[in-house]
Amino acid sequence: MPHADGVSDEEFRAAMARLAAGVVLVTAHDPEEGVRGEDVGMTATAFLSVSLDPPLVLVSVREDSRMDELLSRQNHWAVSLLTEAQHQTAGRFAMKARLSDRLLFQELPHTRGSVSGAPLVDGALAAVECRTEQRVTAGDHTLVIGRVLATRLTHGESGPLLYHSGRYRSLR
Repeated sequence: MPHADGVSDEEFRAAMARLAAGVVLVTAHDPEEGVRGEDVGMTATAFLSVSLDPPLVLVSVREDSRMDELLSRQNHWAVSLLTEAQHQTAGRFAMKARLSDRLLFQELPHTRGSVSGAPLVDGALAAVECRTEQRVTAGDHTLVIGRVLATRLTHGESGPLLYHSGRYRSLR
């Protein structure tokens, strides 16, 4: 059914599926959950650099999602830029009805960010640790703008993981 402006959900999805996007894993540590806290992760394709001075990035999270709720009260978070070899990781953290992020992180090689306390995926192309500067409601999503406080780069041969036409893809 078309929206008031004339574009249906299906038409919009089909058009946006033609845009190739990099795939990232957004992570944060929730110190209020349980005795030792809990790590939370979310696959995203709406991630981009906003500014060089100061260094800012933006990630879009679904409104009322676990990640949106956590980032509304936890200012520090991280983003790992996934490689083409990490498509299973992207798929697992994209599942809507998954049992527990705790189980997913047990199987995922990662290190804890020194600034954010969030998990950083081992072998990712790069990782950035951020502090939220601004949250903007945009339709059914929240745009979270973060100041980059630390970066981590790897020197592997792997290319980026991309999402295009509803599938994970590589440049090769």
